[in-house]
Amino acid sequence: MDTIVNSVALTRRFGATTAVDRLSFSVTPGEIFGIVGPDGAGKTTTLRMLAAILDPSDGTATVAGFDTVREAEAVKERIGYMSQRFGLYSDLSVMENLCFYADLFCVPKRGRAETIARLLGFSNLTPFANRLAGNLSGGMKQKLGLACTLIHQPLVLLLDEPTNGVDPVSRRDFWRILYQLLREGVTIIVSTSYLDEAERCNRLAMLHNGTLLACGTPDGVKEQMGAAVLEVRTDNARRAAGVLRGALAAASIDLFGDRVHIIAHQPDETARAARQALAAAGITLESMRQVEPALEDVFVAMLARAEVSADAHRG
Repeated sequence: MDTIVNSVALTRRFGATTAVDRLSFSVTPGEIFGIVGPDGAGKTTTLRMLAAILDPSDGTATVAGFDTVREAEAVKERIGYMSQRFGLYSDLSVMENLCFYADLFCVPKRGRAETIARLLGFSNLTPFANRLAGNLSGGMKQKLGLACTLIHQPLVLLLDEPTNGVDPVSRRDFWRILYQLLREGVTIIVSTSYLDEAERCNRLAMLHNGTLLACGTPDGVKEQMGAAVLEVRTDNARRAAGVLRGALAAASIDLFGDRVHIIAHQPDETARAARQALAAAGITLESMRQVEPALEDVFVAMLARAEVSADAHRG
């Protein structure tokens, strides 16, 4: 099978609002595919359509060769879907939650104990098997949710912002588990608003307001940016960003910690104008250099391009 998940012009409308607009992409077996974008981008709606929970208004999607509308039950048998608010039972223990989901997914009794033991070890939850789920930390709850989602050994795993609100250490541990699953041949589609997590995906689809801005490997998406990134270091990054926003109307300016990133289509000309503006404002320029774009830079640049295109279309 060349593709295990395929979306063709997938569209979902809620009344007058189009949450997902003609979204097309494909996922190959054994990869982590990221659906990336801010809140309201259409990530959850897309995953719910792929999970055969929500029917599209237009377009089609297939998972493991089955149509998500006409063959919804066959799709559900082959996926694991972990929503943002996965239904753990706080008054049940870790072990009891796993046994409940094993019953729910009709996991055969033979071999079930071994499967549960493997999932507990896999998610580092073995020492907490008898702890109530309600007493787990946020990161541990996410690991338990993942273990419950995996209880029936799905071909495709759909994860809706699984690390949202989780501490950085737990986020790292969760991604380690995902890479282990990848080595076992599970195909993973994960939605996230964290662009640093998007860098961990084999390929990604970048969404905004339900539309596809870019799709490809992280490096390939960066190449689609069509602009340079200038990194500026000064003695006052926040003030420098404000000055540059006022002086460089044609460029996108963003703060990155103690640095300012300028996204410029004419880097030499923009660099000269930036130097002049900072000098005029009495801000000491420590360094300015062209750097490789981060996915955040790419998203900002593509979003600006999409807004210009939309304005031209409205005009």
